[in-house]
Amino acid sequence: MKGMIQVYTGNGKGKTTAALGLACRASGQKKKVLMIQFMKGKVNYGELSSAKKLPGFTIKQFGRPSFVDKKNPAPADIKGAREGLAFAAKAIGSGKYDMIILDELNVALDFHLVPLKDVLNLIATKPEKMELVITGRYANPKVIKLADLVSEVKEVKHYYQQGVLARKGIEF
Repeated sequence: MKGMIQVYTGNGKGKTTAALGLACRASGQKKKVLMIQFMKGKVNYGELSSAKKLPGFTIKQFGRPSFVDKKNPAPADIKGAREGLAFAAKAIGSGKYDMIILDELNVALDFHLVPLKDVLNLIATKPEKMELVITGRYANPKVIKLADLVSEVKEVKHYYQQGVLARKGIEF
């Protein structure tokens, strides 16, 4: 079975959640899944606990627990994103995984934390049978062009606009 390149982008809620659904499904079929989270770190995300209960599903984080300033990213943010990309390159080359999810890579790319040429090279090294999933707002047109599937999650209405903050078990 040929592995595809899937991209989940847009300003709506649900991109990471869609990727987690794919990971859950793949784990249920005894597939090995690695999710690499860019720009996320040390926050008690529910998926970190869930992944430990799903056979063959691993999550690695490369980021800090705080938001990244797009106009002035901290050196630690750039370092973390580039370490995540290097880790992804090794994982893709290892042949150990059936699915690799690069969560929020689109945002890391848009924030110039990682170079576009490195991301395109990474995508080009995907083994034929591996499913590669890339999430995050602001998907680069060159990434979209390489993808086999692109879903844009559009926000129509969101309870944040009513002052509802992120809720445990729903947003994290």
